[in-house]
Amino acid sequence: MFFSAVLPLPTLRRAPLRLSSRGPQDGYSRDLFPHWITVSGECNTRETVLRRDGTDVTIDDNCYPTQGNWYSPYDGGRWDQASDVDIDHVVPLSNAWKSGAREWTTERRRQFANDLENPQLIAVTDNVNQEKGDKGPEDWKPPLESYYCTYSRMWIGVKSVYDLTVTSAEKSALEEMLGRC
Repeated sequence: MFFSAVLPLPTLRRAPLRLSSRGPQDGYSRDLFPHWITVSGECNTRETVLRRDGTDVTIDDNCYPTQGNWYSPYDGGRWDQASDVDIDHVVPLSNAWKSGAREWTTERRRQFANDLENPQLIAVTDNVNQEKGDKGPEDWKPPLESYYCTYSRMWIGVKSVYDLTVTSAEKSALEEMLGRC
């Protein structure tokens, strides 16, 4: 099941976020964040999230979902093909890089890119995820305003857990979304 507003996720007042200007993109590559690693048997992180966030999901011998139903909380889309769904890193890998992850070990970046315990990975409509790209909340918000509260709390939670910085514009956008809770 996808993350919803009932989760006890932090707000800006409770999360110890550090303000800083955005760090450089220099040296960034997605390959520095080993992602979609095997996490259980034959299943990689992506397949695990598809199973977690879908309903009536059936998988093949290689753990790939052959059928199921997925709801995208970003836009309200409903899908019955795994190929129509992307797994979003709520805090994009490049945003994390510019917010402090460039100083991490490869193992720490691997943990971040495959985090199933914190609200970092979520199944969403593929083209909505592609539209978001590596944008932060100052440049992109979920199309469904009813998801602003949850999304902002997820973002804050991830930034807090990983001790990543936020910019002033990012903080203002988060405060605006939290104002709708």
